[in-house]
Amino acid sequence: MTALTALSPLDGRYSRQTAALADIFSELGLMRYRLKMEIAWLKALANHPGIPELPPLDERGERALDAVLAGFDETGGITVKSIEATTNHDVKAIEYYLRKQLAAEPSLTQALEFVHFALTSEDVNNVAYACMTLDGRDQVLIPAMARIVAQCDELAEQEAATPMLARTHGQPASPTTVGKEMRVFTTRLMRLLEAVKAVTLSGKINGAVGNYNAHYIAYPEIDWPLFAGSVLADLGLAQNPHTTQIEPHDGLATLCHALMRFNTALIDLCRDVWGYISLAYFRQRTKAGEVGSSTMPHKVNPIDFENAEGNLGVANALLGHLAGKLPISRFQRDLSDSTVLRNVGTAMGYALLGYTACSRGLAKLEVDRDRLNADLAAHDEVLTEAVQTVMRRYGLKGGYEQMKELSRGRRLTRADLHAFIRGLALPDEAKERLLALTPLNYVGNAPQQGLEPSGT
Repeated sequence: MTALTALSPLDGRYSRQTAALADIFSELGLMRYRLKMEIAWLKALANHPGIPELPPLDERGERALDAVLAGFDETGGITVKSIEATTNHDVKAIEYYLRKQLAAEPSLTQALEFVHFALTSEDVNNVAYACMTLDGRDQVLIPAMARIVAQCDELAEQEAATPMLARTHGQPASPTTVGKEMRVFTTRLMRLLEAVKAVTLSGKINGAVGNYNAHYIAYPEIDWPLFAGSVLADLGLAQNPHTTQIEPHDGLATLCHALMRFNTALIDLCRDVWGYISLAYFRQRTKAGEVGSSTMPHKVNPIDFENAEGNLGVANALLGHLAGKLPISRFQRDLSDSTVLRNVGTAMGYALLGYTACSRGLAKLEVDRDRLNADLAAHDEVLTEAVQTVMRRYGLKGGYEQMKELSRGRRLTRADLHAFIRGLALPDEAKERLLALTPLNYVGNAPQQGLEPSGT
């Protein structure tokens, strides 16, 4: 398979952008995480004083186990697949592979029968998937998400005082600033990113139906829940104390929903920036050699934001299915979650494509101040809000209705507005304040908001 023959664009057209996730979520990656769990369990068993049949590992044995995991590569993966061709069971193939590797080390001879001891395949799988999901989130997704937040924050500070005509319902509205509007997204995205970071994933190592049946029949004197909890904690997972054969994936569903909320806010940002580009409020820096259209040479299209919107939508569709499907299992076990879990990396891959594209687009943006100022100067009618509000303060009746009569559906000139203001029975100070008002300075506290820290 090459990038040109891959079925999925994640492994084809976009393979370079998703390579960091491929190392974690590929089948080879899953094998590696399964090995990690099996080895962690075996080490813990060997270190437990209540299992005299399994001697504590000496330094040579520790090194041998570590070397199996550290040296597991594509050749090892091919070997596992050849074993699976016989077993028709992917986790059992990992067990046999590990036993074969350890058989070559004399100090581990007594450990061979304790490989996969008292485990069901789901003990291995739920821990492996939880660990790989945490690594995908922490090592790849969160840095990409944080980069977007930082870019929005920088733009908010830089353009905090740059006035811009707001658009409510797509129509000219009370002015704001570019920075304040970016601060809105910075605040949202930062809060949603913190929610993604805060999700804890759980695991379980409690056997075929969640009761430690095999564990207790072999060693009834060991506190198996305590022991399993310590192994899980060492792997960075919380312990779910009550499960069937499967850990019910509620933590993973929570993470999926948290990612969906971040992605939804980011789609909102992409659409708004797309709109500002179409209004020419933003320009996009060009790159030598690029073309925007196969027939219209002048085009500089907002393709990064369109690409981000599309991929984030695909990601959310997959994340939504994962969150809705994975917590459901018939009785003590069915296999429908197993095939679905293999798409966690795919969902994260499309999210990563969206983050990368959005970040690339944000890096190209330049504010067109001349265009912003021209648009503001062409819409004096947005000052009618200010006039009718001041009229209300001083008890002048029908201010809103008078402004509506003067401006709704009409072109309101500065001269017409000033003539109306001068005719009002207002204190001189209030009149002067209204006469000094322009769409460029009628921005409330937007400049201060643009500079305020977003917080969480």
